[in-house]
Amino acid sequence: MSESAHPPLRAYLWVWLALFVLSVFSYAVDYVGLEGYLKWLLITAFMLLKAGLIMAVFMHLAWERLAIVVTVLLPPGVLLFLAALMALESHYTLLSRLSVFFS
Repeated sequence: MSESAHPPLRAYLWVWLALFVLSVFSYAVDYVGLEGYLKWLLITAFMLLKAGLIMAVFMHLAWERLAIVVTVLLPPGVLLFLAALMALESHYTLLSRLSVFFS
């Protein structure tokens, strides 16, 4: 791998700072006392942003070929999509069972 494929040390320090700030925001969501879906949405968004920064810079995916990036990112994306479909289907099943049992 050539020298141009590696980011300068300054980029690593900026990413470290961004990870620190995102972690502070994540903890602040809990400290402020947010509850329900908003809390989990914000925590998940901060977690995904941190994971994206780590993969892009520390795993050098930002400097890899598109085929490698797709190979690494596509399977977890598909699994998340399928998990979301299962969650929607389980919610529908629960509601339909509750409506039959309690009607």
